[in-house]
Amino acid sequence: MVPAVTAARLGRITLLGPAFVAGIAYVDPGNFATNTAAGVDYGYLLLWVVVAANLAAILIQLLSAKLGIATGKSLPRLCRERFSRPVTLGLWVQAELVAIATDLAEILGGALALRLLFDLPVLVGGVVTAVVSLLLLSLRNLRHYERAVLALLAVIVVGFLCSLITARPSLPLAVHGLVPAFDGQASMVLAAGMLGATVMPHAIYLHSALVVDRFGDRLGDPASRHRLLRASRVDVLTAMTVAGGVNLAMLLVAAAALAGSGADSLDAVHAGLGSVLGSGTALLFALALLASGIASSSVGTYAGAVILEGFVGLRVHPLFRRLATLAPALVVLALGLEPTRALVLSQVVLSVGIPFALVPLILLTRDRRVMGALTNKRSTTATATVVAGLVSALNVVLIGSTVTGGM
Repeated sequence: MVPAVTAARLGRITLLGPAFVAGIAYVDPGNFATNTAAGVDYGYLLLWVVVAANLAAILIQLLSAKLGIATGKSLPRLCRERFSRPVTLGLWVQAELVAIATDLAEILGGALALRLLFDLPVLVGGVVTAVVSLLLLSLRNLRHYERAVLALLAVIVVGFLCSLITARPSLPLAVHGLVPAFDGQASMVLAAGMLGATVMPHAIYLHSALVVDRFGDRLGDPASRHRLLRASRVDVLTAMTVAGGVNLAMLLVAAAALAGSGADSLDAVHAGLGSVLGSGTALLFALALLASGIASSSVGTYAGAVILEGFVGLRVHPLFRRLATLAPALVVLALGLEPTRALVLSQVVLSVGIPFALVPLILLTRDRRVMGALTNKRSTTATATVVAGLVSALNVVLIGSTVTGGM
């Protein structure tokens, strides 16, 4: 007979999963580009940005999960129900642009990884990444899908854990890097890019839908909602801790092995890691990038379906959704644009979308008519508002610098 305490713990474990799917967005190829660039250009200086971004992500994903649990509806659907039609249409249009930019980054990441591993042309690699991610999404059972995404996340974690052990970063310098500081405007721009690559709008939309898809039959009972909220807190904290640890490892490995090397692309980072830390580390980096591209592309397509169905009320087959957001990515690859540059620029579009996801999330989770007993405390709303303001302000810096040619 299983003891009651053990059974309760096992029950809580079975509730975990949605945050790990949303958490893939926090270790996507955009994070590879910005975090390794930070380590190469500034050593350990911007380590604190990774920590700050991850703390913001914890709060934001908790609010998104709570919204889904309290209402049984996704954030996009609630926007359609609660806001005026012009506002809803505006939010939908920018959300679709976010979905396209997200897919661009993730397809580019997978294509780059396949070029590094098998010397495939990036256009072919982009198609392969898209097809594999669609096959992953075709898993009918959500739990099976979660396990597949977790397996790909494990590849990323193991890859950077082994690389971290090999790189042996300086502990004193790492501790010093936790103190907020910049080194000129370029470091501020890069910090904004790191934040934009971490707090991703589509993950905010998606998480509210994931908890509904997973627990929809349990959300009618107040006691079940409170139990699910407690489980979701554990889910989010665990998933974001893992994602944050990976992002820290990305920067630490680059800082320890490549600081000052001038490696200005993921290709150069891969080559540099092979030269300094050995071919095994370079292989792990490429495999982690491939796992990230495939998993995050699949999650991005899932988020795109949530956006379309929620804002417009239109449900389409995943294949058509995949093709709609894949086309721009393939055009970029076909034009021969430098993949890492295009990947970084895609983060700018994502940065534009952050306030459009955060502000509705805060407005809805503070509204007792929407949330009932799970309405935000005033302190929670105040903290989330400060986070939204800081995230938006830093991303204005990123966008302005990009427009003026500073990035």
